[in-house]
Amino acid sequence: MITISEAISIVKNNGKTLQQATLKKVEKAGGYQLFEDILSPINMPPFRQSAMDGYALHLNKSLTYTLIDEIKAGDGHQPELKPGEAVRIFTGAPVPDTANAVMMQEKVAVNGDVITITNHIEPQLNIRPLGEQVKTGDIALKKGTKLTPAAIGYLLSLGITEVSVFKKPNIAIVTTGNELIEAGQELPYGKIYESNSKMLLSALYNLKFYDITLYKVEDNYDKTRDTLSKAIGTNDLVIITGGISVGDYDFVGKALTALGVQQQFYKVKQKPGKPLFYGKKQDTQIFALPGNPAAALSCFYVYVYIALQGMMNRKNLELPRITAKTINSFVKKGDRPQFLKGIYTDGEVEILDGQNSSMLQTFALANALVFAAEDVTNIKTGDEIQVILLPN
Repeated sequence: MITISEAISIVKNNGKTLQQATLKKVEKAGGYQLFEDILSPINMPPFRQSAMDGYALHLNKSLTYTLIDEIKAGDGHQPELKPGEAVRIFTGAPVPDTANAVMMQEKVAVNGDVITITNHIEPQLNIRPLGEQVKTGDIALKKGTKLTPAAIGYLLSLGITEVSVFKKPNIAIVTTGNELIEAGQELPYGKIYESNSKMLLSALYNLKFYDITLYKVEDNYDKTRDTLSKAIGTNDLVIITGGISVGDYDFVGKALTALGVQQQFYKVKQKPGKPLFYGKKQDTQIFALPGNPAAALSCFYVYVYIALQGMMNRKNLELPRITAKTINSFVKKGDRPQFLKGIYTDGEVEILDGQNSSMLQTFALANALVFAAEDVTNIKTGDEIQVILLPN
């Protein structure tokens, strides 16, 4: 049995960035990272652009100008201004090449087709230069940039419709257990509704991983081995829930050994989630999580999350950890470090009741995991403690 820090280090050191590219429509590429530099196909802005509503001027020594035309956003004509002439112009409209400043309308007095500016004006005032953001052929966004909504908008503003991005992992979720049935069916005595697969699916969707296949297998060695063989052979990451302990009907460990999976660790000194397995077969990473739902989800956020971020070549592999003050007391039982469900708000955290690893009711309210170290027994109100912020 290894420590939490040892387990985290092993997951970090065994991860491998996926180096495959896939082509995505820009509007559907949110959350992906660019596989290559993006060069701008145009100048942005593609013309000298007015930064506000006002008047474009061909400057002279006088404060009085003659209006000769009007240009609004979207217009394509190019009036020629002589010194002392002006055009009415609106935000985003193209500034004529013969104009060399724009005065905002609030600082202009209008009398028919004659305007008088009321403030001193400098050349190029309120004009966005051609290519101010980016010039044709320059790097618009670098390889590895994560595509946020702003980045999506920026690429579309350059006329780019498709981008090459790092492929996200194919993920398998395998649930085991004869006792499990699908929600919506009548619940016979001795059965329970299966929740782990959809819970983990939701967690993955929340992190913008969508290429996911669900498998369900009975507590049978041959079926477990065959299902895991298929999942491992066709996915970059396999997440198994249940069947990893050493009971008579826990076949996951035996099947993984038979399939040649290289164990990196099995069992971590922690609560919940002691019977956690992590292994690899070639480039596929395999996590076997405990069957208890709260334990499975805790292990997902502490360990599987790291593997996912590593596959995507992201810098911050772990969820954010901060220090917060407790607003209630809690007595930790046992000598294992614990991940406790909590609610974090503005520098303070409430440790919730109902910390059993089989219970999701408390987890449903939590937005954080409170880490109680091995040597912590009595947590008092006002104590400072480490908190892991969940991506809810």
